[in-house]
Amino acid sequence: MSYVATHTGRCLCGAVTYSYDPPVKWMAHCHCKSCRRATSSAFTSYFCVRDGQWQWTGAAPQTYESSPDVWRDFCPTCGSPMAYRAKRYPGEIHFHAATLTADTHFIPTIHVHADEAVGWVQLGDNLRRK
Repeated sequence: MSYVATHTGRCLCGAVTYSYDPPVKWMAHCHCKSCRRATSSAFTSYFCVRDGQWQWTGAAPQTYESSPDVWRDFCPTCGSPMAYRAKRYPGEIHFHAATLTADTHFIPTIHVHADEAVGWVQLGDNLRRK
């Protein structure tokens, strides 16, 4: 059986690409200090895909172990952050939503680690904060 995905994503230069099939497990904005530092942004948006529903389709990303049992995948050419993986989340990958080819596929439902959010960004959405 061949794998044919319905959604795709890529890095800035286009070298690292992926594809996945819905449904996704969740979509969220993360405000934790670690994700902010890893992306140099006020918060990071992710969506979670179960293993077996996705694959890298271009060049393989480089991986950085940012803390014990936490891995961040990025393009070795342009540096774009691509995904987050952790031992505490077995069997899934968290792709950066900004890498999606079609941004209409990302509909977040929650802000996580909202207690770590920077004070200089005030978001006006009505999403739940956790």
